[in-house]
Amino acid sequence: MIRIGIYGYGNLGRGVEAAILKNSDLSLVAVFTRRSPESLKIRTENVPVVHISEVENWKDKIDVMVLCGGSATDLPVQTPELSKMFNVVDSFDTHAKIPQHFENVDKAAREFKKTALISAGWDPGMFSINRLYASAVLPDGKDYTFWGKGVSQGHSDAIRRIDGVKDAKQYTIPKEEALELVRSGANPELTVRDKHLRECFVVAVDGADLEKIENEIKAMPNYFADYDTIVHFISEEELIKEHSGIAHGGFVIRSGKTGFNNENSHIIEYSLKLDSNPEFTASVIVSYARAVYRLAQENNFGCKTVFDIAPAYLSSMSSEEIRAHLL
Repeated sequence: MIRIGIYGYGNLGRGVEAAILKNSDLSLVAVFTRRSPESLKIRTENVPVVHISEVENWKDKIDVMVLCGGSATDLPVQTPELSKMFNVVDSFDTHAKIPQHFENVDKAAREFKKTALISAGWDPGMFSINRLYASAVLPDGKDYTFWGKGVSQGHSDAIRRIDGVKDAKQYTIPKEEALELVRSGANPELTVRDKHLRECFVVAVDGADLEKIENEIKAMPNYFADYDTIVHFISEEELIKEHSGIAHGGFVIRSGKTGFNNENSHIIEYSLKLDSNPEFTASVIVSYARAVYRLAQENNFGCKTVFDIAPAYLSSMSSEEIRAHLL
């Protein structure tokens, strides 16, 4: 039984708890929170909720710590620090900052002989793997990734951290004309602005400077600056009524040519349609927690990404079962 800890209990943390219950070889042993532990009610019986200040006391009781904080400010600090004490998995999703995050986590994990995996989820994560597979199979071609329509947790979290914002939801919306052009095999040159629209629904605190908030959102590097972005200010009641869902999804498409004269065209398309972004992300993370545990058992320390994990390490099935049923 692999002993799992959850660090942070928002939407993603709850999703991880639910995913653990669907895996018979995993066991939740503790949930760590910044809040008052007495105020937090989890679904798994007889599992303690612990304040994060006590996390060091659990070093020998947890095989893999799953980090469920946000990518904007939580994970850049938490993952390197906790990888000094635990084998860890996170879902860091600020693509432009992944190399630096990897370097920081790798340094700590190697020094303290721990195994860490960053950026598990569906993008980065499952989409990343499909981009790699498709580009290897069709080297003469182009990759295209479209997200949505759906709620981006990371982008919504980034907006909520702006001074004067009480709550927010951000939708990523593919531009249909760009999607159809790619599916036609035309291999267009597209910027991120050509491919997506970002639509934000923001609840501001009373008296906040709305123009300042809107400008800060639209100028935010790595999140909104390179996109066409629409900002709506709405009431808290409207946000709850109209924007409480957390569906998402998207497409990874590779368009490529084969043959001595490039006479044959091929399209590889991988798509996801998700009722719950955090629950699906959590399910991916939990499968990678199993892989992290197995690598740690082999003394394979340091930071990893999804590219470094053999598919068999994700499954609870034996190698014999995998060959018999999936190959």
